[in-house]
Amino acid sequence: MPIPTPPAPAPRAALIAGALAAALQVAAPAAAAPACQGTIYLTFDTGSQSQAELIASTLGRHRVKATFFLANEKTSRGDYSLDPSWAAYWKARVAEGHAFGSHTFDHVYLRRDAAPGAIAVQPQFGANAGKTLHWSARQLCEEIERVDRRFQELTGAKLDPLWRAPGGRVSAASIAAGKACGYAHVGWAKAGFSGDELSSEAYPNPLLLQRALANLRDGDIFVAHMGIWSRRQAWAPANLEPLIVGLQQKGFCFATLREHPDYKPLMKRP
Repeated sequence: MPIPTPPAPAPRAALIAGALAAALQVAAPAAAAPACQGTIYLTFDTGSQSQAELIASTLGRHRVKATFFLANEKTSRGDYSLDPSWAAYWKARVAEGHAFGSHTFDHVYLRRDAAPGAIAVQPQFGANAGKTLHWSARQLCEEIERVDRRFQELTGAKLDPLWRAPGGRVSAASIAAGKACGYAHVGWAKAGFSGDELSSEAYPNPLLLQRALANLRDGDIFVAHMGIWSRRQAWAPANLEPLIVGLQQKGFCFATLREHPDYKPLMKRP
């Protein structure tokens, strides 16, 4: 049998050109991501925590960073959201680069400004649950700071200098009290109200999703909970992923409140 003739070697110039093209292809940067048409700031308040793992996995899958506001609330698994049993969960969120603020330790609702220098409040949890108390500005500060201390015990990280009053109920005195101890109050945009505390019969998930996608605008802060006891049809499983995908398709990006123009200057506190 005749021995096959080996193919003729490629010209030197062609070899050099091919190698150069391959090298340039490897070194070429990935295509730039499309520019954001606006930024939405997703925020989550603690609640029953029934949706905590789903929220974490959804944010991670879409590489979205959010801001969490923490209170020591009773959870669907029978413990409290700032118990040591939640340390691993919060540590993982810290490692992922999310931001964190105080939601008051005992989920304390503002009732009204009382006598000069006093604020009427009602804790939802803790030793004084359900009682109307009259606090000084310093006492409200202490309640905000309790979350920061516990968070450091659980994770080794400090909160960002942010707080959110339960229900968003604030007054001039409560905002000033938080500011006096280094925490800026954070509300949410009108279009950023998820509606996850509302009746699922009157406000079904498709309606809430449609409303959010239609009305959210650049710079809006969006609020949802990590589980709500009272809502029969939970918001997050049905709405969180479609909300993220829908907003991304409209050209929105996401960021934590560390990047919000109103709060970014505060992030350099000692």
